Amino acid sequence: MKNILFMILFLTAGFYAKAQDKDGHREKIKALKTAYITEGLNLTAQEAQKFWPLYNEYVDKRRDLYRQERAEVENIECITEDRANAKLDEYVSLEREDYLLKKKYYNDLKQIFSARRIMQLKKVEDEFNHKMMLEYRQRKDSNNK
Repeated sequence: MKNILFMILFLTAGFYAKAQDKDGHREKIKALKTAYITEGLNLTAQEAQKFWPLYNEYVDKRRDLYRQERAEVENIECITEDRANAKLDEYVSLEREDYLLKKKYYNDLKQIFSARRIMQLKKVEDEFNHKMMLEYRQRKDSNNK
């Protein structure tokens, strides 16, 4: 009985540690992205104070939309035609919400930055994402060897 309790405790601790590690990894990436964007845009303290709450809210809402879209993965071979149509309608609705969210975000950003600076932000974000993807691939390749 003690062995079973110990095993359950050990497994639970392992899952908890893995979840914390994953959250820590996300926070590290978020901090790197914050620094990269701040430096790439050469943000002043006043600009950063206005920009980061808006940016973080936008990222959170986009993440929520992404999760909704991925929430229910069904076996395509077993899905009915009616359910498939409903799922496609959900996807279109989420895409529309994403479009409206982006439109609002860019309009809100225009209160802080010029259009050219917003384009620079997009470029800096793309560069960061590209660098992160390259690093991920390199780590994956080195772990597979």
